Amino acid sequence: MRKDTSFRVVTQIDPGFARQVDGSSLQAAATVALSHSGAPAGAALTLVITGDEAIRQLNRQFRQVDSPTDVLAFPAAADVPFVEAPDQPLYLGDAIISYPRASAQAAEAGHSVKTELALLAVHGTLHLLGYDHATPEEKAVMWAAQEAILAELGLKLNAETPDA
Repeated sequence: MRKDTSFRVVTQIDPGFARQVDGSSLQAAATVALSHSGAPAGAALTLVITGDEAIRQLNRQFRQVDSPTDVLAFPAAADVPFVEAPDQPLYLGDAIISYPRASAQAAEAGHSVKTELALLAVHGTLHLLGYDHATPEEKAVMWAAQEAILAELGLKLNAETPDA
């Protein structure tokens, strides 16, 4: 596995899930995704692990879907003008992950919650980098990238990657 410390990945874990979530493995997953995708040195993002109600509220507010989901990505707004200090990293945005969804999906897929969380961290990071899966072509590219990144992390999915 490549180790690139020129990226900054911050994890924020809801206290209710702190015992179940290894923040360093999530940081590693996002870092490998950044490195694999050729993100600029110094790129930064935040991974948030939360519960279904918090992610449901965000999903309702920003996507008009009144239900929880597994991961939401909020890219930093490139069209909002503001002054950045030259020594600050490029901030890509936030990926919000529902621990209960990850746990349920892991059980359904037959792999560990740790693997599912890594998949969702990679998936959210790729969205922050501009990947999407709205068309079959985009999905094929994104899923191939996810598979390669998870392989680089030494993780293997037991079932087809979910339509996150």
